[in-house]
Amino acid sequence: MATLETRGGPRAKWPLFVGALVLLGGLASVSVFRRTHAAPERPTDAEARLNVLALCDAVQSFRAEHGHYVMAGPTPRDVPKGGQAVPFPEDEAFHRLGFEPGEQVRFQYEVLVQESPVGEPEVSCLARGDFDGDGLNSLYRVRLDAHGMTGPIEVEREGE
Repeated sequence: MATLETRGGPRAKWPLFVGALVLLGGLASVSVFRRTHAAPERPTDAEARLNVLALCDAVQSFRAEHGHYVMAGPTPRDVPKGGQAVPFPEDEAFHRLGFEPGEQVRFQYEVLVQESPVGEPEVSCLARGDFDGDGLNSLYRVRLDAHGMTGPIEVEREGE
């Protein structure tokens, strides 16, 4: 019976192993280069959606503890433009509510309290932003009903 004989033994596999390592190293370098030199990601409205809900939760918690609603904002004073993050300044009203959106924000936040025609408070939590810098603001609103329940997120001019 004939046996199959391999040429070179383990030494013949060494160049293949080194070649595979070089190839993997090259692929890793390309991957790192792409991540560090990629175009910046386009900002999304996730910040506004999350924070406007968190703001309404903070407003409702404050009312449950203190018995009344508090107006706050608009903060920052100017609506951020072009999706650029700006510092969120210290604001006593937001601090009392426990609303801390972070050091940098891409939206202006506000709590409006108005009286309905039947004398009940109407509360709106708002986030405004101007992603494309054209002067038209996107508006994200969550309303609290008379029982303190949050409604759905309402959006006007999404992506502006």
